[in-house]
Parts: sequence; C-alpha cells; structure tokens
Amino acid sequence: MTKILLTGCCGRMGKVITELAAADEELQIAAGIDIAGEGDGTYPVLRSFDEVRVRPDVIVDFSSPKAFDAMMDYAVSNRIPVVVCTTGLSEEQTRRLAEDAKSVAVLRSANMSLGVNVLLKLVREAAARLAGEGFDIEIVERHHNQKKDAPSGTALALADSINEGLDGAYSYTFDRSERMEKRRPKEIGISAVRGGNIPGTHEVIFAGTDEVVEFHHIAYSRSIFGKGALAAAKYLAGKEAGFYSMADVVGA
Repeated sequence: MTKILLTGCCGRMGKVITELAAADEELQIAAGIDIAGEGDGTYPVLRSFDEVRVRPDVIVDFSSPKAFDAMMDYAVSNRIPVVVCTTGLSEEQTRRLAEDAKSVAVLRSANMSLGVNVLLKLVREAAARLAGEGFDIEIVERHHNQKKDAPSGTALALADSINEGLDGAYSYTFDRSERMEKRRPKEIGISAVRGGNIPGTHEVIFAGTDEVVEFHHIAYSRSIFGKGALAAAKYLAGKEAGFYSMADVVGA
C-alpha cells in the first residue's frame, strides 16, 4: 500500500484526492498538511511539516506556492518523492525543483489528467506526420468565465508538444487582429474562449486541403486531475532521484 502525505488537504482538490484515495485499496492518506488544520477525521491534519510523525511513501501537493519551500525542505531532507500539482510557482521555485530532483524523485506536469497526457503524445505524433504535408495547426481552448489566465497552461503544453515534434520550427500566434496578412505557414494559432460554466475543453485542429483532423479533450470535473495525481503517486513511490512527468506515468 502506498502511503501519501497530502498537502493542501482541506482545499477543493485536497477533498477530491481524499475521496478518491478512500476508494482505492492500494492507497492510504497517512496524514494531511493544511493551515486550516481541520479535516473530516479520516486522517490527522497537521499545520506544518514539523508535526509529521509518520513516514509517507510519497507527497502529493495541491497546496500553494507559499507552502512550496517548506514542503521541498521536508521532501529533500527525508528523501520523500513528491508529486507537485501546485500551479503558479515562481521562476526561482521552478529552478529549485530541477535542483532538488538531483536528491529526490520529483514529478511535475502542466496537467495531471491521464487523458490530456495521452493527447500530448498523439498531437506530437500527428504534427510530425501532417505538418510536412501542408496541414495548418490551430488550438482552441474553452473555459468557464471565472478562469483568469488565457491561454490555458494546457493549451500551451499542447503547443509545446506539437512544436517538439516539429523540431521547434513553429512560432505561436495568439492574436491576428493587429496584422493584415494571410496565415503564416509555420505558426500554431492559439485561441481562448471564456463564458458561462463551460467545462475545460481543448481542441487541436490539423487543417489540410480538403480534409481536417481534430483532437478533443473535455474535462467535466476536477476528479480527472485527482485520478492522475494518484496514478502519479503510485508510479513515483520508491523511484530514484530524478525529474519525472505524467508522460512517464502514461508511457508517452
């Protein structure tokens, strides 16, 4: 059984993780960390890493950048693998992850969804085959009206994966309204839609002459990210120091 130390356990994703882990016989949340210090009683909720008295197999982090450094201090000093799901890390914190990965197993991904990470592989392979045949590439992402960032991190990850399959030869275009010219051959257009309670949707379009190939992914709930995080926890437990991603988990 994989024992998890869950940071940010009282937040929305923390509660999703708690519910999913309770239904998985291969997982146990040994303890949680949250400044709220209140849980549902199924496991101890602590306010700091100094209070941890159990030895987890892996840390699953859905906290905040403010808690990041204390978590990594604990992970490195105790050699506990860590699945980093927190977004909004600073450049300095991102650099620290790469450095700490020399001492402990670290897994981080732009999107924890298993489906999205399979999609990243598929669009990379499609781009390598279709771009040379003259197919244009567009990404359209749609989200609810409360999402602040645009384009989404997942849309950018899709663009990066596509460009990886094209040896980095393509540029990204986010806005065509300020230029009066036809579409450039080697560009990836990225568009964002915000409205209502639209579920997170990503569409990758390969548009050729007389044919169009499309890939779609729709996220109907946060549970898909929780399932991915727990799959990552199982994968990472016991791994040697190094930097891992969800591509390793799904075999992409």
